[in-house]
Amino acid sequence: MVATLTAVNVGMPKDVPWHGKTVHTGVYKQTVAGPRMVRRLNIDGDGQGDLGGHGGEQRAVLVYQLDSYRFWEKKLGRDELAPGAFGENFTVDGLPDDEVCIGDRYRIGGALFEVTQPRVTCYRVGLRMGEPQMAALLVAHHRPGFYLRVIEEGEVEAGQDIVKESTGPEAMSVEELDRVLYLPGHTREQVERALRIPALSPGWQESMKTLLDQDDSQEAGGSSGSAGLNAAATAPPPAWPGFRPLTVTHIQPESRSVFSLRLAAADGSELPAALPGQFITVKVQPEGGAPPLIRSYSLSGEPGTGTYRISVKVEPHGAASNELRAHIRVGDRLEAAAPRGTFCLADGDNPVLLLSAGVGATPVLAMLHALARDRSTRPVWWLHGARDGTEHPFAQESHDLVSALPDARSTVYYSKPNSADRQGVDYAATGRLAPEPVRRLGLPTDADAYLCGPTAFMDSLTAALVDYGLDASRVHTEIFGSGAAITPGIKGAAAAAAPHQPAGPAGAGPQVSFARSGLNVPWNDAQESLLELAEACDVPVQWSCRTGVCHTCELALMSGSVDYSPDPVEPPGDGNILICCSKPAGEVVLDL
Repeated sequence: MVATLTAVNVGMPKDVPWHGKTVHTGVYKQTVAGPRMVRRLNIDGDGQGDLGGHGGEQRAVLVYQLDSYRFWEKKLGRDELAPGAFGENFTVDGLPDDEVCIGDRYRIGGALFEVTQPRVTCYRVGLRMGEPQMAALLVAHHRPGFYLRVIEEGEVEAGQDIVKESTGPEAMSVEELDRVLYLPGHTREQVERALRIPALSPGWQESMKTLLDQDDSQEAGGSSGSAGLNAAATAPPPAWPGFRPLTVTHIQPESRSVFSLRLAAADGSELPAALPGQFITVKVQPEGGAPPLIRSYSLSGEPGTGTYRISVKVEPHGAASNELRAHIRVGDRLEAAAPRGTFCLADGDNPVLLLSAGVGATPVLAMLHALARDRSTRPVWWLHGARDGTEHPFAQESHDLVSALPDARSTVYYSKPNSADRQGVDYAATGRLAPEPVRRLGLPTDADAYLCGPTAFMDSLTAALVDYGLDASRVHTEIFGSGAAITPGIKGAAAAAAPHQPAGPAGAGPQVSFARSGLNVPWNDAQESLLELAEACDVPVQWSCRTGVCHTCELALMSGSVDYSPDPVEPPGDGNILICCSKPAGEVVLDL
């Protein structure tokens, strides 16, 4: 049976009210009569509101099938579904998701198309359909639809036959690939097949590469979860649940504003080894019985010694850092959650670039320790920026570690050296560690780069390194505070206020602690999920589907437990949660 194009649907983006917000979306399509020109990026008269998730060369045209329409009409008890209801450009009779393969080519009218990927799960299809769970239902029932790339531009018109011109290599169907990424139970062979398909879109290729790496790590005891969807799932499971007491065994000043705490197990046993670059979360108990302050600090010492070292910068108005400096003593105890984080030194034999500013040295210093401990022969570059010698933590320690490596070099910049600082001894150059001086260093472009420091520092140097020639996937950054929000399609999201208590009466439920935001909030049953509570507090969040399928919202649960409604399509990684569809089952601490 020859497939047929039954409807061409287009629509320009518009603003739609949703949950007290405004969504800019192109999901509302209308059927048009007569021929339409299909171009490389779009159909004439069509547009997308969020080019990060839809549109572009790899997702120029979205396809959905009449057979799936009939399925959903029966499943949802709906009989009013008109073409374009799923936001698709082409409504077709034929081309089922379990038969169409990635890389297949089809001619319709004067245009030639290539299948590039399944539809991306997104809350806006639920908005369009009036069914909030629609994104998850599309995946769970194996009916996602798919995107086309335009190989040859031309006119198309409803009623035309869809002629298959070639079959994609590996014969991997849209439905099978969708299961590999979004559902449990994929095999390594499936991931490898997907990566052999040249037509697969770059975003999905990256997801498949991550899944392949995760399969390798699982053989060595790594975590499970949707690693291809969120880096949080690539982290190993936490070494212990919740918080446990650790004893302060040593306090060491590192600079005028930074000091280190050495922590050991209260029972004298060895602490589980952390990966170089990870952090721990601690509860700092203020004087007077006030609620504990929850903060995360990178581990700055050599991994695998049986103890942990954290290094704290004392900020003028930092409640936790000033409390620790004023009152913590050797022999005191701190409640700590297990090491977490995905900003970790990767194995390999290629060069390593470690770039930091100020106290941002802490996680990359742990990486430098690990390289020195292993007597690594990898080329290593230690690049650090400080104000002056009094604000240069770990100066001698990092110098000694670099000196111990066979192929390492160090370049330190002081922005405002004082009279006691010696150029050529204490620091290499005056000025900031910034893009222009970095470009002059002749850094290797096949390196893995690890950056930690102020956001502006990391943004500018990331852009500079990529512009210089490093692959963007090899430039890794660590953020001390809240990460960047992902709120697709929401207008005005970038203007959010600083995190705060939610408006209205306080909730009567268990306490929810947002560790990165330094905010403790009682749960309010008026909220449908932890995501909604975070949004009410202007805590930066990341999400896309809001139904437990895309894993964009997956993050570390430092302590506590949650209940899900609905249950995720695939569970998150060990020790993680999906905040879009969960509520606290008791007190919880979130890595937000």
